[in-house]
Amino acid sequence: MSRDEPAEILQLEGHEVRVTHPSKLYFPALGISKLELARYFLAVAGAPGAGGALAGVAGRPIVLKRFVNGAEGEPFYQKRAPEKRPEWLRTVTLSFPSGRTAEEVVIDGVASLLWVVNLGCMELHPHPVQATDLEHPDELRVDLDPGPGVDFADVRRVALEVRGLLAELGLVGFPKTSGSRGLHINVPIEPHWGFAEVRRAALALSREVERRAPAQATSKWWKEERHGVFLDYNQNAKDRTTAAAYSVRPLPDARVSMPLSWAEVPDCEPGDFTLRSAARRFAECPDPHAGLARSARSLEPLLELAARDDARGLGDAPWPPHFRKAEGEGTRVAPSRARRRGAKQATSEGAAPKAGGRRSSMPLIVVAHSPDKSAALAGLERWKARHPQAAALLAPDDVLVDAMRGRSSTWTRVRINLRHVPEAERPAQETPDPDEDPTRAWREHARARRKPAPEE
Repeated sequence: MSRDEPAEILQLEGHEVRVTHPSKLYFPALGISKLELARYFLAVAGAPGAGGALAGVAGRPIVLKRFVNGAEGEPFYQKRAPEKRPEWLRTVTLSFPSGRTAEEVVIDGVASLLWVVNLGCMELHPHPVQATDLEHPDELRVDLDPGPGVDFADVRRVALEVRGLLAELGLVGFPKTSGSRGLHINVPIEPHWGFAEVRRAALALSREVERRAPAQATSKWWKEERHGVFLDYNQNAKDRTTAAAYSVRPLPDARVSMPLSWAEVPDCEPGDFTLRSAARRFAECPDPHAGLARSARSLEPLLELAARDDARGLGDAPWPPHFRKAEGEGTRVAPSRARRRGAKQATSEGAAPKAGGRRSSMPLIVVAHSPDKSAALAGLERWKARHPQAAALLAPDDVLVDAMRGRSSTWTRVRINLRHVPEAERPAQETPDPDEDPTRAWREHARARRKPAPEE
């Protein structure tokens, strides 16, 4: 790629859209260039109400997740629309739980879609609202997230449980591959309820599916308590987004988030659909999500299910950490940490430990922090080399690799659950390697501000 390479000019909907650095490789191993990525989105754009990439993003504000250095580079999130943008590009101002606001890009058609693709946005992250009504979602999003070592057959089984429950409640779900290891199910709803109510409904759905498939499904927020497939109800909290249909994910095979019919779910695999095969499929087959916008239903049946959970004493479940604590929400501390705090407090108050008492059954240690995921995973391998006996006892879901979202980018935290390691043989917490938590300075500053001033 030459710095002086001329841009590819596209004439779309009466607007001129430039694809800069068209030969820049986004998937080097496959030879997929930025121009091929742009042509892919042109091929699958479709139209609102008729399927295609525009069906999931048109009329919605969108968070820009920019892969300016291709799929192998580190992306960054950009909520605010770039100051330098064409006059015809629509924006809308959103407010967030933090109290901040941002003017975000609204996708109105193929021209605005290709304009954000030129910024490096190969994953599309629309909010579940229309730009004309920012406070009332018109989608409930079911995100099926398999834990480490979980077979995709379990993801499919849980998806079918979700379908059965939705049908009982008079709702319609539209499944798609996530483009990674899981499945998404978009449930169109009438835009009469706020974010808190939609999230409450999603939590009730998650809990009911867990009751129906307890061996495969979990609604537990804390990773140390999860097993199988997590139904991430918090994806329905305000300011949360998921990758839309036809998004291209930064994996070596350039797989995409592909809309499916329910008949395809029992046999689908995560890698079945890639950038090149998805374009052919779209040209040859009707989009299974073409009727999504016409299938909105009432949320009331799920809210009635939530009310029954409340009557059972279940109450709220943890919110994402940057949200204010909600009424009815329990302690926002991981269970293992809460137990350690309780034990420490009892000791400081002079309480004798109970006879035969044991330490937490979820002993977690942090082994790596880094903005570079590969560096964090290399740190994990160094930890295993230092502690081979403990490493040999770990189950696949004892290694917790968390994608932590910062203000504009993600970073990786690696933790290990030592529950399968005998207490006497558990390695102690060491300084993480690497120890590059980009939020540390901000958290220390926040703690300093919360400390009371010394008395004079």
